[in-house]
Amino acid sequence: MTDEQLISMLVDRARGEGLQLTGEGGLLQHLTKRVLESALEGEITDHLGYDKHDPAGKNSGNSRNGSRTKTVVTDVGPVEVRVPRDVAGSFEPQLVRKRQRRLSGVDEMVLSLSAKGLTHGEISAHLAEVYGASVSKQTISTVTDKVMDGMAEWQNRPLDRVYPVLFVDAINVKIRDGHVANRPIYLAMAVTVDGHRDILGIWAGDGGEGAKHWLAVLTELKNRGVDDVLMLVCDGLKGLPQAVEAVWPRTIVQTCVIHLLRNSFRYASRQDWDKIARALKPVYTAATEDAALERFYEFCETWGKKYPAIVRLWETSWTEFVPFLAFDVEIRKVICSTNAIESVNARIRKAVRARGHFPNETAALKCVFMALMSLDPTGQGRKRWTMRWKAPLNAFQIAFEGRLTPANL
Repeated sequence: MTDEQLISMLVDRARGEGLQLTGEGGLLQHLTKRVLESALEGEITDHLGYDKHDPAGKNSGNSRNGSRTKTVVTDVGPVEVRVPRDVAGSFEPQLVRKRQRRLSGVDEMVLSLSAKGLTHGEISAHLAEVYGASVSKQTISTVTDKVMDGMAEWQNRPLDRVYPVLFVDAINVKIRDGHVANRPIYLAMAVTVDGHRDILGIWAGDGGEGAKHWLAVLTELKNRGVDDVLMLVCDGLKGLPQAVEAVWPRTIVQTCVIHLLRNSFRYASRQDWDKIARALKPVYTAATEDAALERFYEFCETWGKKYPAIVRLWETSWTEFVPFLAFDVEIRKVICSTNAIESVNARIRKAVRARGHFPNETAALKCVFMALMSLDPTGQGRKRWTMRWKAPLNAFQIAFEGRLTPANL
């Protein structure tokens, strides 16, 4: 009998007996119970060395000793299973361990829902409504707290020797520590020599960061193995350029063009956004710095009187804006691409907005970390990035000769 015929027979039998396929008491729960109990029987058979009722077990020194019943929460709801026991008490089931009340799939589901920003109460209600499983908020908190061990290991893992590009950005979250206030969570994301996006770490700040704060962060990255960064892209974070010069003297600090445009729109009426975007495009797409300066003067003549704050913004940022104009178009694409870090930020913001605010800094970091770990589950995004990386890699090799060594390729 084929698998398809067996499944069809089971479904037809369930329908004939008035049994639901899903839900409490449904076919899937019955099948899960049978599969789990059969697997547990297989485990104790391997442990004892003989099958049930086999005479070979007589006087073997250990034998079956009935079973105990326990209810475990599974992906198809709560399932009551009989766990076999042995006389010696040495049997340690692996599929449903002692004191285990949830199968791993449920823990993964809790972490996935939490990564999407659901609160512990919402996750508990979801599991009760959809799966009929009673999982307390305290249990959910225990499951998600396990993430912190993995987070500490991840935050301290060794890094590559050199990165072509390092993006540094901040996400503001609301933390209720005495009173609700906005706090930044800083994110460092690198593009590796293989074209992979790699989140190097996350750090909580208090909003008053300067060169001393960034020196500590960058020194941490250096101590984890990062000897060189070719270009570092940021959004005018206070004190960061000075810290970069102290840690990686040859690194070029580049203002993120996308952030510069977005900040420009804050000073303009919504109805003028498209016009301003078109007027600024010749500035950041100019062939040279001199050409960019000419286009910027033209922008000032047209919009300077109406929006002087935009002019001041670009003048203040000009030194960190112009470096990428000296490089090949392929390098410019990497620096200007919103796909690099914006998709990551969007995922984090979605999870953060769903939670509203956090009781403390640790809870905020845990939420951001789980959101990062749930990125690109199919691997398609990583694959696309790798395919697009060959041309930029060649451009970086030529522009920064000797710093991307063959040993790193």
